Amino acid sequence: MAAASSDTRAAMERSVRERVPPLLTDLYQFTMAYAYWRTGRHQEPAVFELFFRDNPFGGGFSLFAGLHDCLLFLRTFRFTDEDVEFLRSVLPPATDPAFFQFLRGLDCSGVTLRSVPEGSVVFARVPLMEVSGPLAVVQLLETSLLCLVNYASLVCSNAGRFRLAAGPRRKLLEMGLRRAQGPDGGLTASRYTHVGGFDLTSNVQAGFLYGIPVAGTMAHSYVTSFSSLEEVRPQTLVARNGDPDPVDVISLTKGWLRRVCELLGGEPGKISEGELAAFLSYAIAYPQNFLPVIDSYSVGRSGLLNFCAVALALCELDYRPVGVRLDSGDLCRQSVDVRRVFRLCSEHFSVSAFDSLIIVGTNNITEQSMVELNKKENEIDVVGVGTHLVTCTRQPSLGCVYKLVEVRGRPRMKISEDPEKSTVPGRKAVYRLLDAEGHPFLDLVCLAVESPPEAGVSLSCYPLMCDDSRLSVIPAQVTCLRQEVFTKGRVTHPLSSAAETRVKVQTSLQTLHPRHKRLQEPDSYGVALSEELHHLLTEIRKGSSNNSSFLLAN
Repeated sequence: MAAASSDTRAAMERSVRERVPPLLTDLYQFTMAYAYWRTGRHQEPAVFELFFRDNPFGGGFSLFAGLHDCLLFLRTFRFTDEDVEFLRSVLPPATDPAFFQFLRGLDCSGVTLRSVPEGSVVFARVPLMEVSGPLAVVQLLETSLLCLVNYASLVCSNAGRFRLAAGPRRKLLEMGLRRAQGPDGGLTASRYTHVGGFDLTSNVQAGFLYGIPVAGTMAHSYVTSFSSLEEVRPQTLVARNGDPDPVDVISLTKGWLRRVCELLGGEPGKISEGELAAFLSYAIAYPQNFLPVIDSYSVGRSGLLNFCAVALALCELDYRPVGVRLDSGDLCRQSVDVRRVFRLCSEHFSVSAFDSLIIVGTNNITEQSMVELNKKENEIDVVGVGTHLVTCTRQPSLGCVYKLVEVRGRPRMKISEDPEKSTVPGRKAVYRLLDAEGHPFLDLVCLAVESPPEAGVSLSCYPLMCDDSRLSVIPAQVTCLRQEVFTKGRVTHPLSSAAETRVKVQTSLQTLHPRHKRLQEPDSYGVALSEELHHLLTEIRKGSSNNSSFLLAN
């Protein structure tokens, strides 16, 4: 598909701006911003981090997605007069009117965003995004950024797992729009499942906005709407070889149907005439794109025979049918039977086009059924996945969080009674350490002021959530995981298309060691704190404990 035009890119940006205005947030972001403003703290420099606590779907990794939309959101972040008037109506009456004037002048010109590249393999508790700027502004961004990253990363990760389950050969079609969580969920799913590894989408708007190849032919309703060959209009088709005389396709197909039944032992009395009429009508409309669903009645007794008759008629007129779709029953067994019939027709009737017919399988496909598909004999070329892909039925939320780590240059930390909810203080840098074979084995989180780790040099670190368990490692390679992508109101890193990010995903997954990307019981990937950061964390915890004791004693 051709690269998106300037009009298409403008439509993409407009789509994000319309879907994610600055009011798409929680009310408490505005009440906190007001309280900061009243105390004169709204301009204090602050740093927040975005991360998730557990890898999704019981897996060993996630895929980071949504950055593209975050950047467009930051670039267009402004309150209109209408926005401000609405806020005036929902905030308490005692709110100082000057605060609304402050909001009217807000933008992200003072915000800097550092981020992991979109499409990267990422792991739990690694800070993916660092958002710094005036305290009130970066507080207001929280919910919107989480909304843009959480589902995009989750559904992209789900698609990546489906791709791993399917293997590299089989094509994958995303067809979940009708089951998605509303129009925006459907668009987001189509974009980020393509990024995660799906080849095609049924979503036409996603094809328009994001340049994703679209695919689709007919549903069962089209087949069952026909009952007789008399309903086929028109009944003729001009051959593709240049003969100007229209051919009576119904008569041609009836002749082929008799021959197909003789070859395969079909019983004409059990063949659905309505199904044949539907296939003929569609083939006349789209002779170059004939791919019907063949299980509306019976695949073996009707659908497959009708398909072969119509497809052979098209071949005689120099057109190339595409294939069939199976949507119920044992897809593996049926696909083997269908392929056997295609080969018989190819050999018996000397029609080479039947050698390249494709078989599409769609039937409530899950990740597990995709795995099972690869264990059984089958002839399925394309798998369509809907519900379990876009709704992420195994895990409905990634659980990204956005936490304050620094104010006025001083580290801040949430110390929770639940250790899982405690945060790591301070502004940070994140490095990925690779072994001699180029596989990443550890993400190291350091204070931003520390010198970066060096390849070939031993370093000591502390695995996250393991308290004082010290570890020594020697990386063969070191990469800085985050880069500055937005500053002073401008996107400072080129925006990537869905296709470009898709390539990034596959490249990133290929570097990951197989033991970390196993779909079942993967090995845990290492995330660790540098010695300096671990020391800071320990000191803040001690100080908090001492302060609590002091308060209780007094």
